[in-house]
Amino acid sequence: MSKDTWGGSWTEQKLNAFAKYVNAYLTIMNKYRDKFGWKLIYFDAFAGSGKRSSAKTDNQALLLFDITPEEESLYQGAAERVIRIEQQGFDYYYFIENDEASIKDLENILSPINIEKNLNLHFCSGNANEYLNTLADTMKNNKNFSSLVLIDPFGMQVNWDSIKKLNNTRTDLWILIPSGIIINRLLDSNGKLPNIDKLVAFFGLSEQELKEYFYTRKMETSLFDIDKEVQKKSEPIQRIAELYIRQLKTIFKEVTQKPLEMRNSRNVPIYHFAFASNNKTALKIASDIIGKETK
Repeated sequence: MSKDTWGGSWTEQKLNAFAKYVNAYLTIMNKYRDKFGWKLIYFDAFAGSGKRSSAKTDNQALLLFDITPEEESLYQGAAERVIRIEQQGFDYYYFIENDEASIKDLENILSPINIEKNLNLHFCSGNANEYLNTLADTMKNNKNFSSLVLIDPFGMQVNWDSIKKLNNTRTDLWILIPSGIIINRLLDSNGKLPNIDKLVAFFGLSEQELKEYFYTRKMETSLFDIDKEVQKKSEPIQRIAELYIRQLKTIFKEVTQKPLEMRNSRNVPIYHFAFASNNKTALKIASDIIGKETK
């Protein structure tokens, strides 16, 4: 599969699940928004260019690891699907992308649709973490705001501190966890962890906590000495997803216990798509959607 391809079935799983949730979210929120004076925000932290011919990637990841063209071709194309939904939409749409040329491309692609629908679209170039912090501050200062946040990066650009700031806000969050494609490769077999700073920033845990979670020490006694061999624990990709879910539960009341697992053509898990909210109904809807996409 070339890098110019739309992506695999896992990509369609992700986009289908998210689009279904957006529809359900708006159906419910539209019943109450006027009654409670809610203003709805759609926030896409890694909107990309909107082009199917290229995928935004974490350049560091491509340099560090043998990322296959198939894995690289993941398409982050939720923006067009969201603004085409045929019901009353969000009051504000924010599309964030670090690359200025890509966000301009996205604006050009969505503009004809916007002319037809007259939506309140905002295209922002810059660091997603900074914009997430601004979103959190805005929502805490104005309790009328509700947000649906999509964090859909190729790599590990989102810091845990930015997720943590969404605490105590009326936010529904979908986040793509690069469990197999990047994080597992950062967890080297001998526990040296040369990229520990990236892991600490992503999980919001200390180096010691991460080592204890992902590694064991096997004691081997010889005639003259005791060796301590560090070994990576079994099923590390699953453990990565479980750890991030555990972290999300420290911020949100309702989190998917089983996120949507996406596998490549070799049947290897490469991503987990997780949902978090403070609303039980929202979690039920998200879990039902994930269950149907998994079948």
